[in-house]
Amino acid sequence: MPSSQITLLGIPGSLREHSFNRALIQAAVDNAPEGVAIEMFLLHDVPLYNADVEAQGDPAPVARLKRAIVEADGLLLATPQYNGSVSGVLKNALDWASRPAFESVLAGKPAAIMGATTGRSATAKAREDLVRLLGLTRSNVMATPTLGFANAGEAIDEGQLHAEDVKQQIRELLSEFAVFVRGHQLAEAAD
Repeated sequence: MPSSQITLLGIPGSLREHSFNRALIQAAVDNAPEGVAIEMFLLHDVPLYNADVEAQGDPAPVARLKRAIVEADGLLLATPQYNGSVSGVLKNALDWASRPAFESVLAGKPAAIMGATTGRSATAKAREDLVRLLGLTRSNVMATPTLGFANAGEAIDEGQLHAEDVKQQIRELLSEFAVFVRGHQLAEAAD
Protein backbone atom coordinates (compact mmCIF):
# COMPACT_ATOMS: atom_id res chain seq x y z
CA MET A 1 0.00 0.00 0.00
CA PRO A 2 1.42 3.44 -0.88
CA SER A 3 2.41 5.68 2.04
CA SER A 4 0.57 8.94 2.59
CA GLN A 5 3.79 10.95 2.14
CA ILE A 6 5.29 11.32 -1.34
CA THR A 7 9.05 11.77 -1.42
CA LEU A 8 10.64 13.38 -4.47
CA LEU A 9 14.28 13.66 -5.41
CA GLY A 10 14.99 17.11 -6.84
CA ILE A 11 17.99 17.27 -9.15
CA PRO A 12 19.21 20.59 -10.55
CA GLY A 13 21.13 20.15 -13.81
CA SER A 14 23.70 22.81 -13.01
CA LEU A 15 26.74 22.93 -10.75
CA ARG A 16 26.68 26.69 -10.06
CA GLU A 17 26.01 27.55 -6.42
CA HIS A 18 23.50 30.23 -7.39
CA SER A 19 22.16 28.50 -10.49
CA PHE A 20 18.64 29.33 -11.59
CA ASN A 21 17.73 25.65 -11.71
CA ARG A 22 19.04 24.98 -8.22
CA ALA A 23 16.86 27.91 -7.12
CA LEU A 24 13.86 26.23 -8.79
CA ILE A 25 14.48 23.01 -6.87
CA GLN A 26 14.93 24.98 -3.64
CA ALA A 27 11.66 26.81 -4.33
CA ALA A 28 10.00 23.41 -4.84
CA VAL A 29 11.42 22.24 -1.49
CA ASP A 30 10.11 25.40 0.20
CA ASN A 31 6.69 25.39 -1.52
CA ALA A 32 5.85 21.69 -1.65
CA PRO A 33 2.20 20.93 -0.97
CA GLU A 34 1.19 19.06 2.14
CA GLY A 35 2.11 15.40 1.87
CA VAL A 36 5.05 16.03 -0.47
CA ALA A 37 8.67 16.13 0.70
CA ILE A 38 11.54 16.98 -1.64
CA GLU A 39 15.21 16.24 -1.11
CA MET A 40 17.72 18.05 -3.31
CA PHE A 41 20.54 15.99 -4.82
CA LEU A 42 23.54 17.89 -6.20
CA LEU A 43 25.65 16.37 -8.97
CA HIS A 44 29.03 17.88 -8.09
CA ASP A 45 30.73 14.58 -7.22
CA VAL A 46 29.30 12.40 -10.01
CA PRO A 47 32.22 11.55 -12.34
CA LEU A 48 31.97 11.42 -16.10
CA TYR A 49 30.43 8.17 -17.27
CA ASN A 50 33.02 5.60 -18.25
CA ALA A 51 32.08 1.99 -19.02
CA ASP A 52 35.54 0.81 -17.86
CA VAL A 53 34.94 2.37 -14.45
CA GLU A 54 31.41 1.00 -14.36
CA ALA A 55 32.73 -2.52 -15.04
CA GLN A 56 34.70 -2.27 -11.77
CA GLY A 57 31.60 -1.14 -9.85
CA ASP A 58 29.81 2.15 -9.43
CA PRO A 59 31.90 4.90 -7.84
CA ALA A 60 30.55 6.00 -4.43
CA PRO A 61 28.86 9.20 -5.76
CA VAL A 62 27.08 7.16 -8.44
CA ALA A 63 25.97 4.57 -5.89
CA ARG A 64 24.57 7.42 -3.73
CA LEU A 65 22.71 8.84 -6.74
CA LYS A 66 21.20 5.47 -7.63
CA ARG A 67 20.23 4.77 -4.00
CA ALA A 68 18.57 8.20 -3.73
CA ILE A 69 16.58 7.51 -6.93
CA VAL A 70 15.45 4.12 -5.62
CA GLU A 71 14.34 5.62 -2.31
CA ALA A 72 12.36 8.44 -3.95
CA ASP A 73 8.79 8.05 -5.17
CA GLY A 74 9.57 10.34 -8.11
CA LEU A 75 12.13 12.65 -9.68
CA LEU A 76 11.85 16.41 -10.13
CA LEU A 77 14.45 17.55 -12.65
CA ALA A 78 15.37 21.18 -13.31
CA THR A 79 17.38 21.66 -16.49
CA PRO A 80 19.20 24.64 -17.88
CA GLN A 81 19.48 24.88 -21.64
CA TYR A 82 22.99 24.75 -23.07
CA ASN A 83 23.36 24.97 -26.84
CA GLY A 84 19.73 24.05 -27.34
CA SER A 85 19.72 20.94 -25.14
CA VAL A 86 20.11 19.46 -21.67
CA SER A 87 23.21 20.32 -19.66
CA GLY A 88 26.10 17.86 -19.85
CA VAL A 89 26.08 17.40 -16.10
CA LEU A 90 22.43 16.27 -16.06
CA LYS A 91 22.86 14.07 -19.13
CA ASN A 92 25.90 12.46 -17.47
CA ALA A 93 23.91 11.71 -14.30
CA LEU A 94 21.16 10.13 -16.39
CA ASP A 95 23.76 8.08 -18.28
CA TRP A 96 25.00 6.62 -14.99
CA ALA A 97 21.51 6.13 -13.55
CA SER A 98 20.31 4.39 -16.73
CA ARG A 99 22.75 1.50 -16.19
CA PRO A 100 22.29 -1.41 -16.40
CA ALA A 101 20.15 -0.94 -19.47
CA PHE A 102 16.51 -2.03 -19.19
CA GLU A 103 16.94 -2.74 -15.45
CA SER A 104 18.08 0.63 -14.20
CA VAL A 105 16.80 2.61 -11.23
CA LEU A 106 15.11 4.94 -13.73
CA ALA A 107 12.91 2.23 -15.26
CA GLY A 108 9.33 3.03 -14.29
CA LYS A 109 10.35 5.94 -12.04
CA PRO A 110 7.90 8.88 -12.26
CA ALA A 111 9.61 12.09 -13.37
CA ALA A 112 8.58 15.73 -13.78
CA ILE A 113 10.56 18.44 -15.56
CA MET A 114 11.13 22.16 -15.22
CA GLY A 115 13.84 24.55 -16.30
CA ALA A 116 15.02 28.14 -16.18
CA THR A 117 17.27 30.23 -18.38
CA THR A 118 18.26 33.84 -18.85
CA GLY A 119 17.12 33.65 -22.46
CA ARG A 120 13.67 33.80 -23.98
CA SER A 121 13.42 30.10 -24.84
CA ALA A 122 12.33 29.09 -21.32
CA THR A 123 14.42 25.91 -21.84
CA ALA A 124 11.87 24.56 -24.35
CA LYS A 125 14.37 22.49 -26.34
CA ALA A 126 16.15 21.19 -23.24
CA ARG A 127 12.85 20.14 -21.63
CA GLU A 128 11.79 18.45 -24.88
CA ASP A 129 15.11 16.59 -25.05
CA LEU A 130 14.81 15.59 -21.40
CA VAL A 131 11.36 14.09 -22.00
CA ARG A 132 12.86 12.10 -24.88
CA LEU A 133 15.92 11.00 -22.88
CA LEU A 134 13.83 9.89 -19.92
CA GLY A 135 11.56 7.96 -22.26
CA LEU A 136 14.60 6.06 -23.51
CA THR A 137 15.46 5.13 -19.92
CA ARG A 138 11.92 3.77 -19.51
CA SER A 139 11.10 6.40 -16.88
CA ASN A 140 7.44 7.23 -16.37
CA VAL A 141 7.58 10.86 -17.50
CA MET A 142 4.81 13.33 -16.82
CA ALA A 143 5.38 14.93 -20.21
CA THR A 144 2.89 17.72 -19.64
CA PRO A 145 2.97 20.03 -18.03
CA THR A 146 6.65 20.82 -17.97
CA LEU A 147 7.53 24.26 -16.64
CA GLY A 148 9.91 26.64 -18.37
CA PHE A 149 10.96 30.03 -17.12
CA ALA A 150 12.52 32.64 -19.38
CA ASN A 151 14.51 35.68 -18.25
CA ALA A 152 15.29 33.90 -14.99
CA GLY A 153 17.58 36.69 -13.83
CA GLU A 154 14.49 38.83 -13.26
CA ALA A 155 12.89 36.29 -10.89
CA ILE A 156 15.96 34.76 -9.24
CA ASP A 157 18.69 36.63 -7.40
CA GLU A 158 21.65 35.06 -5.57
CA GLY A 159 20.05 31.64 -5.87
CA GLN A 160 16.73 32.71 -4.39
CA LEU A 161 13.46 32.73 -6.31
CA HIS A 162 11.50 35.90 -5.53
CA ALA A 163 8.68 35.81 -8.10
CA GLU A 164 5.42 34.72 -6.45
CA ASP A 165 3.85 33.80 -9.81
CA VAL A 166 6.70 31.36 -10.50
CA LYS A 167 6.37 29.88 -7.00
CA GLN A 168 2.67 29.37 -7.68
CA GLN A 169 3.41 27.60 -10.97
CA ILE A 170 5.84 25.31 -9.13
CA ARG A 171 3.18 24.54 -6.49
CA GLU A 172 0.71 23.67 -9.25
CA LEU A 173 3.25 21.42 -10.99
CA LEU A 174 3.99 19.65 -7.71
CA SER A 175 0.30 19.15 -6.99
CA GLU A 176 -0.24 17.61 -10.44
CA PHE A 177 2.89 15.51 -10.09
CA ALA A 178 1.77 14.23 -6.68
CA VAL A 179 -1.45 12.96 -8.32
CA PHE A 180 0.64 11.42 -11.13
CA VAL A 181 2.98 9.68 -8.64
CA ARG A 182 0.05 8.47 -6.54
CA GLY A 183 -1.59 6.98 -9.66
CA HIS A 184 1.69 5.23 -10.49
CA GLN A 185 1.89 3.82 -6.95
CA LEU A 186 -1.67 2.56 -7.05
CA ALA A 187 -1.10 0.91 -10.43
CA GLU A 188 2.02 -0.81 -9.08
CA ALA A 189 0.18 -1.97 -5.93
CA ALA A 190 -2.59 -3.45 -8.10
CA ASP A 191 -0.10 -5.58 -10.10
